[in-house]
Amino acid sequence: MNDLSLEKKPARQRADAIKPFQCKNLIAVIEDPQNPRNIGTAIRNVNALGVEKVYVIDPRHVLSDDWQELREEAKLSKLSVSAIKWTFLKRFDNTQDCLDHLEKNGFVSIVTSPHVKGKKSIFLHEGDYTEHTKLAVWFGNETRGISDLAVERCEMCVSIPMFGMIESLNLATSSGIVLYEVAKQRREYQSRYRSGRKKGKRETVLPTVMSRED
Repeated sequence: MNDLSLEKKPARQRADAIKPFQCKNLIAVIEDPQNPRNIGTAIRNVNALGVEKVYVIDPRHVLSDDWQELREEAKLSKLSVSAIKWTFLKRFDNTQDCLDHLEKNGFVSIVTSPHVKGKKSIFLHEGDYTEHTKLAVWFGNETRGISDLAVERCEMCVSIPMFGMIESLNLATSSGIVLYEVAKQRREYQSRYRSGRKKGKRETVLPTVMSRED
């Protein structure tokens, strides 16, 4: 009898296979999300696109401080389609603490906003997201957008070009679009250059996508 379940690779084997394709030192930051459902969807995007970590600024304490507890939280697991089990998440009480943590660890922040905020502002496709070794990409509150403090301490603002009467996208859609472009660029860079102690051009270019059989 042919058992189709035997053809599926174990989860750990899959985790090992995707590891070389993850974008090192790339963090998605979700600032004060109103709807827990949006947190789950954003985590799903982060995991699917190979972003290394997600930080959530959570002043209402919707989330636990313990990642192991988050991994076992049934509602969040359902909303993220189990992505939380495989995605490192760190929560912060406020934007100040998150920025301090990022800057202390050498991360440069960019924020997503459809509006010009007094900082360098570019369209998504115009950016070079490999310029900084450590990069944090911020997504603002569904109603208020990104905070003034995050804008003040960011490198630049990035927007998705809009061509319709409606000039806004929800968190799930915007995080998916932006992180796809950022991760794609950084994955291509990683395929050609080493990081860490063995910096420099690779002798052999690594693949940037997994084969369909993987």
